[in-house]
Amino acid sequence: MDNDAKNVLGGSLQSCSLKPLTGFYRDGCCDTGPEDLGIHTVCAQVTADFLAFSKAQGNDLSTPRPTFGFKGLKPGDSWCLCAGRWYEAYRAGKAPKVRLAATHEETLAIVPLPLLKEHALDLN
Repeated sequence: MDNDAKNVLGGSLQSCSLKPLTGFYRDGCCDTGPEDLGIHTVCAQVTADFLAFSKAQGNDLSTPRPTFGFKGLKPGDSWCLCAGRWYEAYRAGKAPKVRLAATHEETLAIVPLPLLKEHALDLN
């Protein structure tokens, strides 16, 4: 993880999940860089509704892929989602909750902060 990476609230980017191990760089953080064309920056706690929505969009996150060491996600798992996919899910009423402290600031180029705050797990 880039030590200078910031979250959507302007603080240091926090870890999203080590089990399952997530992130474009598979380091547990929703950090991004030039190689990350999907912008995997939203730390979300996935739901059954979201997993079904994502599968219907062509990205099956629930089926295990042993060849890639991927056990498949289940409701309640945290995962770094593509910002664009989260936004699509939001517009369809299927957006999962997010952890703002673990959601990279680059997300704001795609998703407005007020929408993320509506789905925040970590706001008082």
